[in-house]
Amino acid sequence: MTDVTLDLPAIEAAARKLEEGELVAFPTETVYGLGADAENPQAVAKIYAAKGRPSNHPVIVHVAPGADLRYWADAIPREAEKLVAAFWPGPLTLILKRAPHIPDAVSGGQDSIGLRCPSHPVAQALLRTFKAGKGGVAAPSANKFGHVSPTTAKHVLDEFGFGADSPLASILDGGQSEVGIESTIVDLSRIASHGVVLLRPGHITGAQIEQVIGMSPRTPDAAAPRASGTLEAHYAPAAPVALIDTDRVSSTVDQLVSSGRRVALIRHAAAPVANTHAQLGLPSLPDGYAHDLYAALRAMDAVGADIILVEAPPVDSSWQGVNDRLRRAAHDSLGVLAKLLKDSV
Repeated sequence: MTDVTLDLPAIEAAARKLEEGELVAFPTETVYGLGADAENPQAVAKIYAAKGRPSNHPVIVHVAPGADLRYWADAIPREAEKLVAAFWPGPLTLILKRAPHIPDAVSGGQDSIGLRCPSHPVAQALLRTFKAGKGGVAAPSANKFGHVSPTTAKHVLDEFGFGADSPLASILDGGQSEVGIESTIVDLSRIASHGVVLLRPGHITGAQIEQVIGMSPRTPDAAAPRASGTLEAHYAPAAPVALIDTDRVSSTVDQLVSSGRRVALIRHAAAPVANTHAQLGLPSLPDGYAHDLYAALRAMDAVGADIILVEAPPVDSSWQGVNDRLRRAAHDSLGVLAKLLKDSV
């Protein structure tokens, strides 16, 4: 990724705060994380309180490069070893059987644990400094539960502020996150009975995973472990979100605007559309689109629109992670666009 200047005194201070049981926001290549000592249940509880996160919703434990996974997991399947060799450090989380001595606060009470080694240099420096590289940092995204994830330090400040009333003891700024959406999550905790299961798509695709382990990951089943960011409604701005096909963008905007609605538009293929309250064009390729998506949702949420229309991206496998996030962002807004259009007639 782009060169990042490491502020070593700030990183060392942040590591001390983690060791003292405080919360630290830090950058990863996916999104910014809200971190606590994964082996300190009281510290992990602060994450849940700050985010307003349900206590049974697990968090991911971030570890330094070369960490001993057997300290954290009860068993390391061969498939896990292959995926670590292929994709770590990077945007891939592995769900494994949790080692008995690791507190279940990080797993929402389950017998599994999510582990990831991030590639962002600031995250790596923090993890190498914290407990001399032997610790783990539990870190969901640094935002209120269900909100759009942060991809810059400013997004974190917008969520939590900083100072006497903030839950944060430190914020490390590492620029804009390179990937822009959360990590791919793969369940390897039930291989004997269920095989390898793709719980959350992301930058690393199911096809890439299949190339490494020689089998196609399955879709989640009813007994799959709960995992971060897999609720039906998630990653949502305050304004309602609706996905719309390219050939309907212009006519839908016109109909809504004609009835006095303020429309924010996020597009990627359509030409600029007249009469919107605000609009942004995102890159036409999936990696660039993912990089800019959350910043665009936050920007469009700030303009005071009645609805955010998102031109639906392609549906091929390279867009799976983006489409997953958009579907969850729009879940609680189902029916809003139809109602607004009906009211405009």
